[in-house]
Amino acid sequence: MAGTAEAAATTTTGTVAKSATDDAYTSSTRRSTNFGSADKLVVGKADGETRLSYVKFATGALPTGAVVKGAQLRLPLNGKPIAATFSVQPVSTAWTESKITAANAPAASSTAASVKPATTDTVLKVDVSKWVTKAGTYAFVLKSASTTDVTRLYSTEYGNDTTGGPQLEVTWSRTEPTKPPTTPPTKPPTTPPTKPPTTPPTTPPTTPPTKPPTTPPTTPPTTAPPTTTPPTTPPTAAPGCVTDALLVPSCGVLWGAAAGGFTSAPRDQALKDWEAKTGRTAAIFHTYHKGDEQFPTKSEIAMTQDPAHPRVLLLNWKVAYGTTWAKVAAGQQDTRIDNWAKYVKANYGTQKFYLALHHEPENDVNPTAGSGMTAKDYANMYRHVITRLKADGVTNAVNVVAYMGNEKWMAQSWWKDLYPGDDVVDWIGLDSYVSVEKGYYHYGDFGDILDRQPTGGGQGWYDWAVANHPSKPVMLAEWGMYHRVAYPTDKTAAFNTVLPELATHPQVKAIVYFDTASDNEGDRNIAVDSTPASLTAFKQVAANKIFDVKITQ
Repeated sequence: MAGTAEAAATTTTGTVAKSATDDAYTSSTRRSTNFGSADKLVVGKADGETRLSYVKFATGALPTGAVVKGAQLRLPLNGKPIAATFSVQPVSTAWTESKITAANAPAASSTAASVKPATTDTVLKVDVSKWVTKAGTYAFVLKSASTTDVTRLYSTEYGNDTTGGPQLEVTWSRTEPTKPPTTPPTKPPTTPPTKPPTTPPTTPPTTPPTKPPTTPPTTPPTTAPPTTTPPTTPPTAAPGCVTDALLVPSCGVLWGAAAGGFTSAPRDQALKDWEAKTGRTAAIFHTYHKGDEQFPTKSEIAMTQDPAHPRVLLLNWKVAYGTTWAKVAAGQQDTRIDNWAKYVKANYGTQKFYLALHHEPENDVNPTAGSGMTAKDYANMYRHVITRLKADGVTNAVNVVAYMGNEKWMAQSWWKDLYPGDDVVDWIGLDSYVSVEKGYYHYGDFGDILDRQPTGGGQGWYDWAVANHPSKPVMLAEWGMYHRVAYPTDKTAAFNTVLPELATHPQVKAIVYFDTASDNEGDRNIAVDSTPASLTAFKQVAANKIFDVKITQ
């Protein structure tokens, strides 16, 4: 029977919490350095260096008719804050975390909101209601009045654990009429299901995730059982394992390294020292170059022409240094490409080498149309450079595309656009790291390096590579296990997972360790000998016969 109650006004309220789309800090003494990939934001002044942090949020659409009633910035703290006034000021949104530096940072508004932290605070809460008045995109600069120390905050790169990163909480309300239903249903649906399906699915999903993607487990993570039972003992290279025309081993796994990272040590000597320390010659010698540099250098060439220690170069080149991917793709750096091609042919002949163009591109993507640094611009740049080099007669380059595989970037809608195409890519590479400190950012083991999943879930990186590009070998172009510099932690348990995980990831044909006692932030120790036990465990991995592969040209 139809209802007769008159419409009555009701008020609905709600809160939306949005994580930062971009966050980074800047340094007054390193004005051209970008810190957008750091897992912490830093605010304050210490040792003459002033650091500011920048955060940006997109509220997304609010419910129809909703009115913003208030907004609060929530900033999770990494350690005790400095008991000095902490201020927030709005800035322009025309910046990205991968590009912002002290030299190009937007100017702050003259208005500010502030809070005086207590040393017991775990989250700073700042009212930004006077600026956030409707749905849209907002950005702020974070400052501290301290002149003797800094406060550290978790950034979005810290991971998906309970600390999270910066958040903007927007409270809204909506007034709307309500009335009882005029014709309430008189009976349930006429054909409810009577019983569950009689036969279960006959096949499991084709690409189940192999690891939980987010909060690090308190016990070592396990993998979902593969279709075929993996070997119970680590694989070994059969006698006579050699490399083919694309430097893919016929069996076994290529062993490599980049040593002496973020130090002034000559890279060739650093690698030799690392090899002596770990007990095995690196089949792959990873080096880094940019712009108009001419390489391989004399020392790099000598390292790969040592008959007693055969090695192959993995040359990393940022062709677009000083310009953009779009300009390279449009031919504006063809002279740079052609000059390098002439140098390679004159100085390296036909000796094979791996070539990675602008590794970890995700961290430099600016998805804004016309930026010249979109994901499609990267793919076009890569394709243009490889095509140009081939036309110039460079026939000895084996092409590698090296991803970060970070769960934040993999979840972006543009991530799929980065891939340049199977016809110009020979190997699919990954640069990925894990922490050995339980509960710290990206805590895990060797399997987590390969199987990290996009934020929100989905296919892990290795499964994506194998499913979408089954003919391409996989290279860990950079990998490592770290702890914070101030918290030495034994890496033995993590190193002990390398061989078993290689057995369950057969597409991995090369692993290249990035060894440094201090990263670019001065915060992480990735060295294999950060503790004596760690070095012992790593040497046991290095000694395995799976890495007995002969480089042949």
